[in-house]
Parts: sequence; C-alpha cells; structure tokens
Amino acid sequence: MQNWLKTIHLEGDLVKLIPLEKAHKEALLEAAADGELWQYWYTSVPDASKIDSYLDFALKEHRAGRGQTFSVLLKESGKIIGCTRYYNATPEHRRLEIGYTWYAQSQQRTGVNTECKYLMLQYAFEELDAIAVQFMTNWFNFKSRNAILRIGAKQDGILRNHRINPDGSFRDSVVFSIVRDEWKMVKKALSFERQRVRKIE
Repeated sequence: MQNWLKTIHLEGDLVKLIPLEKAHKEALLEAAADGELWQYWYTSVPDASKIDSYLDFALKEHRAGRGQTFSVLLKESGKIIGCTRYYNATPEHRRLEIGYTWYAQSQQRTGVNTECKYLMLQYAFEELDAIAVQFMTNWFNFKSRNAILRIGAKQDGILRNHRINPDGSFRDSVVFSIVRDEWKMVKKALSFERQRVRKIE
C-alpha cells in the first residue's frame, strides 16, 4: 500500500488530467486570472505571490504518498484551465479526499467539473479500490457545496471552528462523502450528465 497513489494521467472527452509540474506555473496563473479567482477568500486559488508555495506543497505531498495534484487541460484548446487534487490519502483505510479544485471562470458550469469528478472517482473506486472518497469545503463556499451535491455526494456533517484562517477568524468546514456501495449509482448519474452536456454542445 506504500505506493497506493501512483503518478497517473486521466483522460475524458473534454479534459486531460495531467500530473502537476512546476512548468505549469504561468499557465495556472493565467487560468486563475480568468475571473480573478484568488479574490474569493474562502478558496485556495493561488495568485502570483502564493503560486510557488502552492506548487511546492502539492509536489511535496505527492512525494510523501499523501496526494496527487493534476493540472486540468482542455482537450479542445490544449490550455490548462485549472487544478484538482487527491489528498489526505490513507491507504491503510482505503480512503482519500478530492479537493483543491478550481477552474477558470469561463470553464465553470460547462461539464468540465462533472467529467473531472467522474474520472477521479472512477479511478479511486475501480483502480484504488477505495471504500470512501471525501470532499470538504468552506461553509461560505456555497457554489462548491452545491457542486459537490450535484455529483452525488452526501453531506456527513459540519466541523465547527475546524481551522483558523490567516486573519484569525474561524472556519467551519462542510464534509461530504461517497462510499463504495454508492459508486454504481453515482457513476450512472455522472455518465448521464456527461452525455447530456455533449448533446447540448
């Protein structure tokens, strides 16, 4: 179980998920500038002052076997449009989290997130044999909370005063999960949504 999270590429109809590299720095900053996503205080989208530490931490977690961060590449244009991550992997319990997810504003509500989650969940349940995949977001990130519910996750609860924010305020975190026995129906729902998006396009 030591090498549970391998360096992998995932590919769908709309996107490729490619392992994060430091060489992606400028492309990620360009994607984050589409909507100036770093201005949303309840997210972890990096700006120019934080991108280096963001990359260093993600790559360190991968080397330690606790995570795998992907740059999201739009197949149609070949451009990097965002980022997403497996993290807090605990292979001894066959659990991990999906998060740190963000996309350029122009790519939100386009089918990109549905496909990314489909690919990552499929790999987690069908290749890693995970028994649960967890999601967590800030209480005030209502867009993220709704997106997590739309992919079929269920809310487990709210962690009150879960973290201390840089400004000293306290963050409440909302926790969701999909468990192994639910994957078959979640997969069916996500597959239907992917087909629906393709027909609209």
